[in-house]
Amino acid sequence: MKYYLVVGEASGDLHASRLMAALKKEDASAEFRFFGGDLMSKEGGTLVKHYRKMAYMGFIPVLLHLRSIFANMRQCKEDIVEWTPDVLILVDYPGFNLSVAKYIHAYTKIPVYYYISPKIWAWKEYRIKNIKRDVDELFSILPFEVDFFAKHQYNIHYVGNPTVDEVEEFCENNQETMAEFTCATNLDSKPILALLAGSRKQEIKDNLPDMLRAASSFSNYQLVIAGAPGISLDYYKRYIGDMKVNILFGQTYRVLQHSEAALVTSGTATLETALFKVPQVVCYHTPIGKVITFLRRHVLKVKFISLVNLIADKEIVKELVADTMTVEQIKIELKRILADPVHRTQIIDGYKTVALRLGDAGAPERAAGKMVSLLRK
Repeated sequence: MKYYLVVGEASGDLHASRLMAALKKEDASAEFRFFGGDLMSKEGGTLVKHYRKMAYMGFIPVLLHLRSIFANMRQCKEDIVEWTPDVLILVDYPGFNLSVAKYIHAYTKIPVYYYISPKIWAWKEYRIKNIKRDVDELFSILPFEVDFFAKHQYNIHYVGNPTVDEVEEFCENNQETMAEFTCATNLDSKPILALLAGSRKQEIKDNLPDMLRAASSFSNYQLVIAGAPGISLDYYKRYIGDMKVNILFGQTYRVLQHSEAALVTSGTATLETALFKVPQVVCYHTPIGKVITFLRRHVLKVKFISLVNLIADKEIVKELVADTMTVEQIKIELKRILADPVHRTQIIDGYKTVALRLGDAGAPERAAGKMVSLLRK
């Protein structure tokens, strides 16, 4: 069968590439064509456009590149129609992909599948009507989404979470000791405090300075920033100044594997940190803190912002968000993690609940198996 996939960023490239590998096992005649990246290209097929030519984040960059964005959308829609795949598989990236889904549903008979569903449960819940109209099958990687979509009379498939696969695979293949790690990376022997300040420049700008000020007061620990892909060392140096801190790029899992605690900006990183059983404080600052606090209370549809707490449906890790994220509050929570064994144990026990609800590894394989089964029917 012919599979057309559309992703718009690096994480989508990773998840889609693993899905493609699983689809090839289910369907020996699988052909691929896609908007994607290098990892997808390694699985074979035709790359129509690289996600790096599509990814514009933030209001101003999007505004400045509207002509390119619309041109990319038009090219994608026309290319799908011309190639006539047996299925269109959209991966995350809802601003772009829901527009593609609407067009393909309206003008073709090509079934539309969505892998890694749009997070409309946080806000933009109104998009549910578009999903119900334009998406034939939705494959979720977050267990609480099943109940959310069921509430809207739309049944979805929970296939497990690919982050479980990625962390388990890493741990199986990386058994280095702390001494080996510090020697290989030129770190000293002090225990590590990991700083994961986000993957975008604005997130780093908003979060890293306070993270550094708070963590640097714990002199018995060394600070290690897990550098985000696509962010230069010079950009980090703007906020580090003369502080003694290490930066390791492309080694987030190695850093987490050997960390005593972590300060983490909300996102998939909170889930990765939990799966490595590292106690964490979730830090998400914004320049308009009081406005965001108001929105959380009156507009956002969820009680928490971290995937860890959302999956557990209770507070496992402390979330310092908007105007509650201050250097002093970070210090207080970090000290509790480092100095209170009971509190530390409570967090790690909470992580067990998260892991149980996520289920076993094998998300791409389960998704591929279900997709092929539905298509063959």
